[in-house]
Amino acid sequence: MQMEQLQKDMIAAMKARDKVRKDAISSLVSAAKKAAIDEGCRDNIPEDLVNKVILKEMKSVKEQIDTCPATRTDLLDEYNTRYAIFEEYAPAMMSAEEVEKELTEQFSDVIATGNKGQIMKAVMPHFKGKADGKVINQVVAKLCAK
Repeated sequence: MQMEQLQKDMIAAMKARDKVRKDAISSLVSAAKKAAIDEGCRDNIPEDLVNKVILKEMKSVKEQIDTCPATRTDLLDEYNTRYAIFEEYAPAMMSAEEVEKELTEQFSDVIATGNKGQIMKAVMPHFKGKADGKVINQVVAKLCAK
């Protein structure tokens, strides 16, 4: 569904002659296709793979925004526009409160140990693609401090 939506939106951007949007969506489509070929599922691309690619591309653009000199406003505008377009397709991430609630409900036995490394090792596979790693790390640190 996600891949089909990306391709439809790319065609719509082409018809509307919106070059920036078309280029951004096109880069997502090509990255998703490349990842699918690497995974060996060329024809039927799973949605979780597309989501993973979108998050990776968002991280890349965020890094570009952070490293871009402030004097290059043209590049900053382009990167911010790209980031905004990628955000439209990105899966919804859990907030810190939601992460904390789920951690206390499902991983209370591991949290009781107080070993941050052990906790992170146990919870990261569960939250993969659902929450940002930095948010999880902050919540775990907060819970270990209690």
